[in-house]
Amino acid sequence: MDPHFHRLSEIPLPLSFSSTYAGSSSSSGSNHDDPWMDPRIWRKLPTRILDRIIAFLPPPAFFRSRCVCRRWNGLLFTNSFLQLFLDIFPHRRHWFLFCKADTQNLIDDNNNNRAEGYLFDPYELVWYRLPFPLVPPSGFSPAASSGGLVCWISDNPAPKTLLLSNPLSGTLNQLPPTLTSRYQPSIGFTVTPTSIDVTLAGDDLINNALAVKNSTAERFRVDGTGCFLPTWQITSPLPRLCNFESAGRMVHINGRLYNMSYHPFNIATYDVETASWWDIQPPMKRFLKCPSVVESGTGKLLLVAAIEKRSLIVPKSLRVWSLQEGTTWVEIERMPQLLYDRFGEEMESCGNGFHCVGHGEFIVFMIPGSSRHLGVLFNMNTKLWKCMPPCPFVGMGDLSRGFAYEPRLATPVTSLLNYQFPAAPFPA
Repeated sequence: MDPHFHRLSEIPLPLSFSSTYAGSSSSSGSNHDDPWMDPRIWRKLPTRILDRIIAFLPPPAFFRSRCVCRRWNGLLFTNSFLQLFLDIFPHRRHWFLFCKADTQNLIDDNNNNRAEGYLFDPYELVWYRLPFPLVPPSGFSPAASSGGLVCWISDNPAPKTLLLSNPLSGTLNQLPPTLTSRYQPSIGFTVTPTSIDVTLAGDDLINNALAVKNSTAERFRVDGTGCFLPTWQITSPLPRLCNFESAGRMVHINGRLYNMSYHPFNIATYDVETASWWDIQPPMKRFLKCPSVVESGTGKLLLVAAIEKRSLIVPKSLRVWSLQEGTTWVEIERMPQLLYDRFGEEMESCGNGFHCVGHGEFIVFMIPGSSRHLGVLFNMNTKLWKCMPPCPFVGMGDLSRGFAYEPRLATPVTSLLNYQFPAAPFPA
């Protein structure tokens, strides 16, 4: 069993080729009669073409294929194959990664003393279990994901330590500690093929009594073009009236980070290069419940929120707005009323609102603490709303808010970290 994709056979994969070779002897004979299936032809397939076919496989199928032969098993560690994979990677997969909401209980159910996550494939509507064997089983919580890397942040209220993990290639890198002691800061995390950019904002610890104040932002950046900040740098104070939620998620779009600020509601906007902040007012701000900013595949910022005001003429609803040029919002979608009646009833029953996360053409909606395994998937391209299948490994209500996740077999940008920061023991 490959350690990088753990127990994938626990879930039946809806991939047609998985049962092709399990046919009866009669079907096998018919294949020999078909000249296109003549094994004498396929045995002579050039290696470069075969590798290209394998590079297009979804990650679960790729890791199963490693059982075929020694050469296929070694492809994950072959530079020429990984370069081929990177060259064709524009065929992106907009998946989602979830962990247990209880950050003190992230170890797997088999008590193997290792952290694990749960991948959701919105194309096939299938769940997978994904271990993080190199991440310490306690003391760190998942905070963000980008470019195939998952960022884990230390839990202790002190200068923060961040770990960057690629669970498919089995790599783990540690960033230097932050300059400022923080509790649960908001995090912006962006990975490209040549750079890693991290911004932490708010939740500064200002005295020994652990008083928390949204005060400053600091940034870490490495870049293969030679422009990098090899240490953390305080970049700006935060706006005076901003009030970020603890462990908030920043959405990165076109060089800007967006984060919800509460009481009152507004969207704090941060230009990464100029280190400047300003506010964008949301629509219908007096009537919003559980507003969240999410990314979209079109490069526009989306705002998702429930409308919960009985005095309105329109019924309660869940709506999606898109930010146009400047500060103009345009409503682009509403959850169907019959679906929202069920979703809203469960949301009120649990009393915890809802979480949502966007990736590409998809938005996922979850209700924390729900016992009804109710999750909703919205496809912005097809305008279809679907109830998600329940996660077979943990209750849907026990899952964290989730992250946009792109499964990548290689993240060569981490070699910059290996050069700047040689491996060191991770904190317990």
